[in-house]
Amino acid sequence: MLTIPLFSNPSIALANLQDLTAIKNLLNSAYRGDSSRKGWTTEADIIAGDVRTDDNNLQEIMQQEGSVFLKYNDTGNNIVGCVNLQQHGDKIYLGMFSVNPQLQGLGIGRHVLRAAEEYALTLNYYIIYMSVISLRSELIDWYKRNGYEETGERKPFVEDGLTGKHLKPLEFLILQKELAAAS
Repeated sequence: MLTIPLFSNPSIALANLQDLTAIKNLLNSAYRGDSSRKGWTTEADIIAGDVRTDDNNLQEIMQQEGSVFLKYNDTGNNIVGCVNLQQHGDKIYLGMFSVNPQLQGLGIGRHVLRAAEEYALTLNYYIIYMSVISLRSELIDWYKRNGYEETGERKPFVEDGLTGKHLKPLEFLILQKELAAAS
């Protein structure tokens, strides 16, 4: 039986397929195109296009075994933040982390990150890792301020025909955080 985790922030919940369009729109607006330039996490200067993900890609990720999306709803019940968590061996992979560009800097991202860590601990996972484009120094610094460390591992970022044309050679830097077990 699947137990629904309770998060310390009541604005956070597990997303489902009915949330797919809202999450897709959030991800695309936070990472790509002119709308993303309203926030500080834009990739518009390094990846061309307006698409970070589409319905098919997102549905596949949402239905993947061991994969969940957490969503952050504002008071009007609009999804303004999200993150995808995937069970990989003895670690949780954190990806597709986004906050509405117009609301970045208000602490929503920190709440979503905390909820991701809470979720990992409810499953008895004690390491979260992620891949971040190595050129994104401000974002890497933000993760470091939140306890994530570079592993020294780098991976190529290969164009996939979906997520946009790379305007510069890109690679991923792998960051991770060891979570403390609740005492």
